[in-house]
Amino acid sequence: MQKPGTDRPRTNTFTAFGLASEAEQLSPGLHIVATPIGNLRDITIRALATLAAADAVLAEDTRVTRTLLAHYGITTPLLAYHEHSNDAVRERMVTRLKAGEALALVSDAGTPLVSDPGYKLVQAAIEAGIPITPVPGPSAVMTALVAAGLPTDRFFFEGFLPQKAGARRNRLEALVQVPGTLVLFESPHRLPEMLADAAAVLGPDRPAAVTRELTKLYETVRRDTLGSLSDRFAQDGPPKGEIVVIIGAATTPERTVEGDAALDALLRTALERHSIKDAASLVADETGQPRRQVYNRALALARGEG
Repeated sequence: MQKPGTDRPRTNTFTAFGLASEAEQLSPGLHIVATPIGNLRDITIRALATLAAADAVLAEDTRVTRTLLAHYGITTPLLAYHEHSNDAVRERMVTRLKAGEALALVSDAGTPLVSDPGYKLVQAAIEAGIPITPVPGPSAVMTALVAAGLPTDRFFFEGFLPQKAGARRNRLEALVQVPGTLVLFESPHRLPEMLADAAAVLGPDRPAAVTRELTKLYETVRRDTLGSLSDRFAQDGPPKGEIVVIIGAATTPERTVEGDAALDALLRTALERHSIKDAASLVADETGQPRRQVYNRALALARGEG
């Protein structure tokens, strides 16, 4: 097989365990290939064979994927496909697929399409009648979930919360009653703020885990309550590396504190001097009411809904 646009042949081989293997020819279509989230040894033999035999590999960041391919002696051409790729780029890819090529789609790490722009290309390929072949493998979601030690029988993947505090808290409000474990991605520099908001909205006593650099040399998993984790990262500051946060489901039925005139009076007084979060914390400490419910009431009063 030759690299498109050149006369230089390449071999469909990959090297693993010190042995060179020749990959079988791929069927035409778009192949969705999971790649390691950190440890390069986590890739599957099938993934290596797919990457070696493809006509091209579509990569979120070609520099990252080039390192992976070089590690296994794969010389397949790389093409950039990322969140800024437009319809014209997708049309070119679909044209190649219609011509009978086999293209492999990868993300920087893990399974493509999970908090990743690849779904638009998959949609375009499906609409064009192109076969889609998943090649399963590593996933940051599943790796963090099984490391957290929280229930896995039912979970909800939220991905990244909004960056702005108000929108983030509103989104957390929508997740309060999700009947399962929550899985979130977060940027290291926003982690302390996110944990503080999660503790205030979801409740400081919820069990949680912050996983960092999974499968890598400095892999760490911190398990505690949301309140304790929030306090710890507020003191320690933002960590380094890739972060996945796992939060246990609510364990008590939702109760409301609406209509409590005494509570409302305390909150209104506190809100005159403090932020919503601080006012809710002060009143919750004073009354013994659940922090999350007091916060919800404070939020409603601040919005003029009281």
